[in-house]
Amino acid sequence: MTDALAQILTAAAHGRFPPPDGSTTVVAQPNARDAGVVAFTAHSVVFTDEDPDWVRATLAGTPGDALAATMNPHFLCALLARTGRHMNTIDLLTVAGALPGEPGIGLREIEDPEHPRVARAMKFRDEVRVWAADGGVLILGRGVAGRWETAIEVAEEARGRRLGEHLARAARHLVPDEVVWAQQSPGNARSVRTFQAAGYRPVGSEALLVAG
Repeated sequence: MTDALAQILTAAAHGRFPPPDGSTTVVAQPNARDAGVVAFTAHSVVFTDEDPDWVRATLAGTPGDALAATMNPHFLCALLARTGRHMNTIDLLTVAGALPGEPGIGLREIEDPEHPRVARAMKFRDEVRVWAADGGVLILGRGVAGRWETAIEVAEEARGRRLGEHLARAARHLVPDEVVWAQQSPGNARSVRTFQAAGYRPVGSEALLVAG
């Protein structure tokens, strides 16, 4: 990863964050698909191809706490209208280091590109791979700025036996990089607990702007 956003994310994954000075960094989109906002402690990064002057003027006119302006609905709605995109939610952004060896759970890879889990993942990620376990699914692929991201799904009947934690940890064994990223909706406390139990640490919040 060589673009500006990728360099910021790589540094954050290794504990080197932008200065907590209350400022906002505006960088270009790493590609046509990825646009949005990442908020670290007292420093935000807006990645968009829109005019940086417009971004800063809109932030200046956003009511409320200036430190939280980039995640304020007033600013996000203006950015969505400006870009013609939509978004799903503001996520907790987490990251974990890769682990050596094989996963400690039995997995079988799903290679059918028409499989619904594969097809959905390919809308948001590249180089997607999907594995199935008894009662769950593990997804791995390149997401924002080329970073490796994971997502998991656990069937309702399989809950209560830490399958989600095992799947999230398995992604750390399977990722072909130094780290793997994951997003969780803050309101989904069960998912937040699952990923933190698997060794993922919070680094910020993220709002992705989805095209189409």
